[in-house]
This record gives sequence, C-alpha cells and structure tokens, in this order.
Amino acid sequence: MSRATVTDPTKRNTNRIVAFVCVAFFGGMIGMAYAAVPLYKMFCQATGYGGTTQRAEKQYAGRVLDREITVRFDANIAGVPWDFQPVDRSMTMKIGETVQAHYQATNKFNRPVTGRATFNVQPELAGPYFNKVECFCFTDTTLKPGETLDMPVVFYVDPDIVNVPELKDVKTITLSYTMFPVEKSKPVASSEPVQGNSKTISNTEANLGG
Repeated sequence: MSRATVTDPTKRNTNRIVAFVCVAFFGGMIGMAYAAVPLYKMFCQATGYGGTTQRAEKQYAGRVLDREITVRFDANIAGVPWDFQPVDRSMTMKIGETVQAHYQATNKFNRPVTGRATFNVQPELAGPYFNKVECFCFTDTTLKPGETLDMPVVFYVDPDIVNVPELKDVKTITLSYTMFPVEKSKPVASSEPVQGNSKTISNTEANLGG
C-alpha cells in the first residue's frame, strides 16, 4: 500500500521565492544590458572619460586667460556616403574664450541617408576641460541626395586646464568627429556625386545631454 507524499508548505514557499529571485535577476541583467550604452555615454559626458568632452552648463567661462591654445578639427566617416569635413582645419583662441567652428557634410548618394556623429578629444585628459555649448553630435541627421549641411560647434576651453600638471603645457587640442550610418538597411553602394541644395543645422548639445 503506497502512501501519498505531503509537501511541506514552508518548502513550497521557499521554492517560489527562489524562482522569483531568479526571474528578477534575469530580467535585471537584460535591463542592464539595454541601459549599458546610454549609461556609459552619460558617464563619459559627465566625466570626460576617454576624451569625451564636457557638457557646458553655461555658455561662457568665468574668465578668459591671456594665453592662447589651438584646437584642430578632424572628421571621419564610417559607412556613410557623405563628404564630411571641417570648414577650417584649426583655430587659435584664448583659453576661456567662447568660439564657433563649422563642419560640413554633403550626401553623395542618390537617396536620403541618415547619419549620427560621435566625438572625442585628444589628449584624453583634456576632455573634461573642453566644454561644448552647441553641437550636432548624437543627433540623427538626414540628408537628401546632393544636400549639403552646415553644422556649427560652439565651445570653450576651461581655464582650469592650466592647473592640471599634465596639461599645463598643452598648446594644441584635437576635436575629432566620426559620422556613422543610422539606417538599418542594405549597405550603401558607391554612386556618382549628385547636385543639390544646402541647409544649416543647429542643435544645443545641453538639451541632448552630450
């Protein structure tokens, strides 16, 4: 004669708790994976880690030093059929002075293409002291065939940079942008340049968090 097995209610509750914890842990790991990229972006923008520039909370530095520094401008493309270049290769200004530079992009493909720019600063230690007031980075930008876009960058170099032993003698900073495709479509094939019009973009980076 067999005897029915009686399950301990305490054991059942323990099993439920363990199962719930496992599910919650698994869900949390998925959430962290999705949040990793934007969190890393926020961390870099807040600290200047990896040459990421600071988000300027104000449009001007508190003081302007009687010392000049040169900023070189670099542009790169990664899979975008654009002609992407700085208007001027370099600019010399006083440390603490707010200035404006320009980049231009022209869509050389025969259909609209969307791109997004990332950036960094060299030397990397200068990132926290390079303050961008206005920038086109991290903004999805669509250009029609042959369309040209003017993209201004407003920035200043924080005077506190001279208080950093490793940077006190730095005379040149490089601001580099790389333009990536945003569209999840077939790879863009090469094509003949096409003619088009132009426009200007102006996005305040402080509103974008970068």
